[in-house]
Amino acid sequence: MDNLKEKDCCKDFSDYTCIQNKQYEGERPLYAQSHLYLNNITILNGESAIKECSDIIAENCTFNGKYPFWETDGMTVKNCLLQPGSRAGIWYSKNASVTDTVIDAPKIFREMDYLKLVNVKFSDAAETLWFCRNVDIKNVEAVKGDYIFLNCSNVLVDNFRLDGNYSFQYAKNVEIRNSKLNTKDAFWNTENITVYDSEINGEYLGWYSKNLKLINCHISGTQPLCYAENLVLENCTFGEDADLAFEYSTVNADVKGHIASVKNPTSGSITADSIGEIIIDKNQRQPADCVIKDKSAL
Repeated sequence: MDNLKEKDCCKDFSDYTCIQNKQYEGERPLYAQSHLYLNNITILNGESAIKECSDIIAENCTFNGKYPFWETDGMTVKNCLLQPGSRAGIWYSKNASVTDTVIDAPKIFREMDYLKLVNVKFSDAAETLWFCRNVDIKNVEAVKGDYIFLNCSNVLVDNFRLDGNYSFQYAKNVEIRNSKLNTKDAFWNTENITVYDSEINGEYLGWYSKNLKLINCHISGTQPLCYAENLVLENCTFGEDADLAFEYSTVNADVKGHIASVKNPTSGSITADSIGEIIIDKNQRQPADCVIKDKSAL
């Protein structure tokens, strides 16, 4: 379906029923259908327009009714608009591809399996992408994205722009590249997260994480990377406000430039070009053997 043409699609897929230039409203107007090509369709007020369907292609469509895609297996959505009324629009579905689409509704994508998003913009991404598995996103922008990617697993992210707090909580097996995340309390209680060549702005980054790895990243916000287990930083930089870092963490960190302050790391090693303050007090946890190297003091 990646080779789907903008016009005469139904000639390329002879087993698809082509529906064009129509409006639907009310309860379940296209319920339990299979092999539909929908072009320039408008879904008005109502619920569950395309529920319990399979192998659906929707292009140039507008959705405003609630819950348009539920329990759908095989879905290609291209150049569409999901208006605010289509909240909770795509749940409990699998094998979905969404490209070149604007999503203005919250709570999209929950309990999904095998989901691909390319060139997608979310204007209200609250409670979006929850409990999803096998997700691949590229060139995606999301604002108002509080709690995005909650409890997701097996996620690939490239060129993601996020404004929203509490992102990726309880997520597992995530790889992020070339992204800018403006988000406090990111990566809490996560496992096996690797972030490359990205900027992460927001306080309390990565608390209670396991196997969080940051490579060529810039980090800002107070008290980053505390209570972390097996934390790794390679060639990262810290903002001026990224103070009181690494408290109660087991960490191996190579930081370029300055760290405002480091407080009570538990174990491992921390190396930086300079460190403003190293705070080691009676509250440091055992084994209390973290090696801290301030290159400016050598």
